[in-house]
Order: sequence, then C-alpha cells, then structure tokens
Amino acid sequence: MNAAISADIIASTSLTAEDKRSLHHAIESYFDDMESLLSGKCDVYCRIVKGDYIECYLSDPRYVLRAALMLKTKVKGLTIQAANSDKRIKLFRTYGARIAMGVGDMKLVDKEQGILDGDAIYLSGRKMDEQKTSNKDKIIVKNTLFFCSKDLELAQRCSVIAELLDFILNAATPKRCEIMYYRLLGKNETEVAEWLGVTQSNVNQHSTSTGWNAIDQAVRYFEQITF
Repeated sequence: MNAAISADIIASTSLTAEDKRSLHHAIESYFDDMESLLSGKCDVYCRIVKGDYIECYLSDPRYVLRAALMLKTKVKGLTIQAANSDKRIKLFRTYGARIAMGVGDMKLVDKEQGILDGDAIYLSGRKMDEQKTSNKDKIIVKNTLFFCSKDLELAQRCSVIAELLDFILNAATPKRCEIMYYRLLGKNETEVAEWLGVTQSNVNQHSTSTGWNAIDQAVRYFEQITF
C-alpha cells in the first residue's frame, strides 16, 4: 500500500510575479524538507506538474497526513505582497492549497521518466478534478483537505480527521502556519524560535492558539494506522 498527494494552489493566478517566485521557492523547499524528514523511513517523490499543481508519492501511507499538512502550512505561511483588495487573494490567504490524499497500490513509480501510475495517484487526482474552480467566475471553497481510499471504512475514518484539521488550519494566520510547518517538521519550540528569530514564549503562544497539541496527536494517531 502506498500514498499520493495531488494539490493545487488556490487563486494562484492573483499572485504577483514576485509572489509566484516566492511560492515556487517555498514549494521546492518543502520538497527538500520532505525528503530529509522521511529519509530512511519512506521513499518520497515530489514534483510540480504545472505552475500551481503538485504531486507527491510516498511509499508508506502512514506519513501522507503529515506531508499534506506540511504542504498546506508551507503555502499558508508564505508572506505575499499582493493587495487584499482582490477577493481571490483573500481566498489564498485563508486556504492556501487544496490537497487530496490518496491511499492505494501504485503500479509504476518512475522518477527518471516522471511517471506515477496506480490507485493512489488516481484517487487523489480524481478528487482534485472534482474540486476544479479555474474556469468559474466565482470561487466557492468549502473544504481543502481530502482523504481517498477504496477501503470505505478507512476513508470515512480518515476523512473525519482531515476535515477537523482542515477547519483548524484554515483559521490559522500565516505566522501560526509558519510555526506549525516547523513543528510538523519535527522541531521543538526552542528550535523553531531560534530558526524564526523569535522568543520561545512567542512560539508557545502561537502553537497553543492554533491547537498544536490536537494536530500533533492526530498526526501521530494516523502514523500508527495499519494500512
């Protein structure tokens, strides 16, 4: 059993050219952090398929929730220059990314040829297709974090976790998302404070306000599931 992530950036066309460069750099940094974090635990392959569409493969599905939350907080934690007068920018600031996690067997993973083929990527990709808003004049966002599996009981159980975490993170500020990203990366409060140049108490305050303990427990629970 493997896992895949399919994701797109919400309202990315409203970003300035400089913001898009910052976004691309942030996503590439996320890819590097993922490989470093899961080295020796899980095979990881991430890529940008188009300007704002991302795909990731993980050989071990236990880590897909952590990977999805890291991507969402990385994007939401980005400081952008675009003005708030654009309604779509408000959507970007609120939701950041729309992410679907798929769990299933993969038939082919060819990093050299850039080929991902199998149930996991099919399920996550199909869910993303259902959420498309690129050709709509008005974007309506209800949920941005999805879990898909052919095992309906597993899908239902994990979808509840995904929806709750989605609600928590959509309400978080960019600063709090930035802190959550490094907590999900495995850094403690002192390490995050040193990295961001703030006090440990500041990190603790933001972590508590965002509900870090609940997020951490949910991720750890997910990583104990036998898929």
